[in-house]
Amino acid sequence: MLADFYEAFAGAVENISNFIWGGEWNGEEVLPFGPMAVILLGTGLFFMIRLGGRPLRRFVPAIVEVWRGRKGNGDAAAITPFQALATALSGQVGTGNIVGVATALTLGGPGAIFWMWITAIFGMALAFAESSLAIKYREIDENGRINGGPMYYIKKGLGRNWTWLAAIFCIGTIFSATATGGMIQANAMTANIQSVAEGAGFSIPIWVLGLILAGLVFAVIIGGIKSIGRVAGNLVPAMAIVYVLACTVILLLNIPHIPGAFGMIFASAFGLESAVGGLAGYGVLWAIRAGVARGLFSNEAGQGSAPIAHAASQMKNPAKQGEIAMIGVFIDTMVLCTMTALVILTAEGTFATAPALLEKPAFVAAGLAETTTHLWMAEGTDAATLTNRAFTDAVPGPVGGWVVTLCLTLFAFTTIIGWSYYAEQATTFLAGEWATKPFRYVWVIIIFIGSLQEVDFIWRFGDIANASMAFPNLIAILLLSGVVYAIHKKNGDPDTADGESIMEDLRVTKPAE
Repeated sequence: MLADFYEAFAGAVENISNFIWGGEWNGEEVLPFGPMAVILLGTGLFFMIRLGGRPLRRFVPAIVEVWRGRKGNGDAAAITPFQALATALSGQVGTGNIVGVATALTLGGPGAIFWMWITAIFGMALAFAESSLAIKYREIDENGRINGGPMYYIKKGLGRNWTWLAAIFCIGTIFSATATGGMIQANAMTANIQSVAEGAGFSIPIWVLGLILAGLVFAVIIGGIKSIGRVAGNLVPAMAIVYVLACTVILLLNIPHIPGAFGMIFASAFGLESAVGGLAGYGVLWAIRAGVARGLFSNEAGQGSAPIAHAASQMKNPAKQGEIAMIGVFIDTMVLCTMTALVILTAEGTFATAPALLEKPAFVAAGLAETTTHLWMAEGTDAATLTNRAFTDAVPGPVGGWVVTLCLTLFAFTTIIGWSYYAEQATTFLAGEWATKPFRYVWVIIIFIGSLQEVDFIWRFGDIANASMAFPNLIAILLLSGVVYAIHKKNGDPDTADGESIMEDLRVTKPAE
């Protein structure tokens, strides 16, 4: 009886998730694209036009701002602009940069990577909008702690009559943090380490790994955003450099295949199937659907999570912090996801084609052969193992697998501490500042539980929770698009002052009594 209920409930949740993001119901296509994917991409396009292509025009100055943001102004209540970016990236850069890219490839073919790039470009406009609003509408509480993010620009920008929308966003944030930002990451991290240990000939009990992880997380988050920002500011650049260097080594080994990889990406994206043969089975719509969905999941632009971190910045100019936020989306998708995609696409050999592909009518019609030269289409590979296998095939011995394990571990750990702050801010908005310390202890318990057992069931809720964050956030930034435009025009353009002496109405203020 209980098993039947679980199966029915899980099926209903999966149906809702598939409809929201993929436009499918009971496995049948109801809409060409999922409603959330259309809303997110459409909103990104709107802001790209509204801001006059600012993410492209101001890209280089934004990088300069990131570099300058390493130095703070001594404000004890806030973190440096660079640390704010690193904290946001700690949530953005996660297992999705490794597993998510592989998922996009297996679902939509190489063309999905092109549409991930397009999504990221529009996502940079969303990042500017939401993070500049987070600076404008942030607050300082009675304890001198900075609070900000979508719930605050909904409450202060749209008025208290919209507090219900802020509450929906907060509930979605807590749910999403628990599911995808906490338990899933903890389980992936400890299971991966245990697997590597067993491969090396020794065993570590999973509960020991769980305790160690919980202890490390507690040591970071108990100090609040200052501690999280400091750790993220050191770890995030280091792990990104390690991963990029590792990918670069693989690509140098596979350099003859790089032009072909780019050829597959563009040919598949635009349906030039004569150039890629049996890849016609994926189709342009599948490439767009998979690329948009995975791109949005990877960089979180428009979801409303990153502006919570950017609100804690010492930067007084909303436009400049918005530009710094744009670079986070670029690093996540255009750099890290692209490196992962190229490593996978350049892994070639002679493999048996995955039976699941051979059974699909679209691939049969496209003339897909029973053998393939592409690892990502090979039998025995899936999204969870594809990147690992691409590394291990390129580098003899266990080194390739160790590199992926190290990067997955660092990515998962930084995601856990980043999302703890998002969930903490959402909790204190709903319950009050008294919940700050208790929440941190509860978060550590959640991480320990997540490390002990598979959490496949709660993963089913992750997509819905992400949508429950993104939808109210997108409504808010669209309704506040006039404010975003005013920030865009007044501050941070090349022909204006640097904005350090910011207008009175943009300073961080205590909430009205």
